[in-house]
Formats: sequence, C-alpha cells, structure tokens
Amino acid sequence: MGKMFEENRGKKLIFGLIHLLPLPGTPFFEEGLLEKSLDKALRDAEALQKGGASGCLVQSVDRVFPNTDETDPARVAGITMIATRVRDLVGPDFKVGVQLMWNCITPSLAACKAVGADFTRCTAFIGSTDSKFGRIEANPYKVMNYRKAIKADDVAMISEISGYHHLGEYSKAHIQDLAVSSLNYGADAVEVMARDAAMNEQLCRDIKEVSFHGQEIPIILGGGTDVENCQERLKYADGALVGRAFEDGNWGGNINPETVRKYMEKIHAIEG
Repeated sequence: MGKMFEENRGKKLIFGLIHLLPLPGTPFFEEGLLEKSLDKALRDAEALQKGGASGCLVQSVDRVFPNTDETDPARVAGITMIATRVRDLVGPDFKVGVQLMWNCITPSLAACKAVGADFTRCTAFIGSTDSKFGRIEANPYKVMNYRKAIKADDVAMISEISGYHHLGEYSKAHIQDLAVSSLNYGADAVEVMARDAAMNEQLCRDIKEVSFHGQEIPIILGGGTDVENCQERLKYADGALVGRAFEDGNWGGNINPETVRKYMEKIHAIEG
C-alpha cells in the first residue's frame, strides 16, 4: 500500500479534477489550446488549494481517446508541462495526480515521474471493460514492469474497478476479488462509484469486508459527490475524486474555491 494512503489514515483525501482542453497529438487540438489549458490548470489548482482540498488530478479531456496503453509523445509532453507548473505552484504538501485518458497508464506514470507527482488513476489496471472507444484490456504485468523500470514505486496507483469508466454487472464476490487483486498486483487503492446512493454504499461495504495483508483497502469514490451528499457518500470511503461539483455543475468549467471550502467543511466533520 502506497505511502500517500498510509500517511493519511483517518483523513478523507479529496482530489479535485482539473479538466484540460484537447492536448497536442490528439484530433481536436488547435493552436492556442495548450496555453489555455495551462492557464485553466493553474487557476483550478489555486482554487482547490485555497478551498482546502487534499490535491488535484490533472486529467486530459481530448474528446476521443485511444483504447490502448500507448499514446502520442506530444500528448505526454503537453500534460507533463502543465502538471509541472501545477506542482511548482502548489508546493509539496498538496497532492498532484496525472491521468492520460482512456487507459494510458504507462504514459501517465512517465508523466508522474517527470513531474514529481503523487499518484495516477487507472481505468483498467486489472480486468477489462467496454468503452465508447473499444474494448479496454488491462495489462498489469506491463504496467508493473514499467513502473519498476522508471523507479516510480512512489507514484500511487488508484485502480478503478466499478464506476464511470470501468463497467460491469454488480457481484459482491467479483468486486471483492478485483479489490484484493488490485493491491496484490501493485495498486495502492481502488476506485468505485455508483449513481444510486444505496449501491454506492454497498460497493464500499463489500470492499471493507475484505483486507490486504490484514489492512483495510483504501477506497476512493470516482464521482457522484457534492456539498449536499458528501458526508453520506463518504461514510465508508477514504476519499473522492470531485469534478462537476467543484465546477458548480458546469463540467469542464472553472473550479469555485468557495464550493470547495463548503465541501471540505462537511468532510472534516466526519474525518477520523
């Protein structure tokens, strides 16, 4: 289990999503978008830090995505430049993650290593899932070999096993197996999310019934929280990725620091 989760036991890790514009090396990139993405990322990171969030996830939003673990080098260079500037702005105590969608785990790890980032998010570290861009097939052996090769063991990996991107029918035994296997294969936490509040809670309770080497498996919610429901939804989870709620419902818009502050006040009341 990664240091980031060990050091924050009892706390709820809340990461705001910094949604970028299409990056170089993607079909919808246009001249000037890289600069606009950088400006947005810095404003959003400042808003998250001002509001008291634990950190951020710098995430590519390129409209169409590869369904493999490979991507254009210009795309990696673009997000690395942006995340490096974010890292410099927020300092070492604010957690920074980097994710190239849809499931570009090794390119994301490379960016994290160059940036000095704390974590990445994996759509399908294990198992497989359908997507709008084709079947996503996990390759944990490749990922872990690469992580070791670039000495990125200190970059935590959040393995999505049920949610927006990792799809599948609910099965308690299957969810528990994916959770334990994720940590066994090298991930540091798992991500789940269900729009239905009761199912969201069930997923978390299922995972908390099992352990990895005698320790609880950290759970990050992959969405679905807001100022009104965050206490209920995070009752059994250890943190959340928050996008639309911090953007005041305008997905991909600017993050509102006052909304972040209200959310974090609710979270601090249930920590520990």
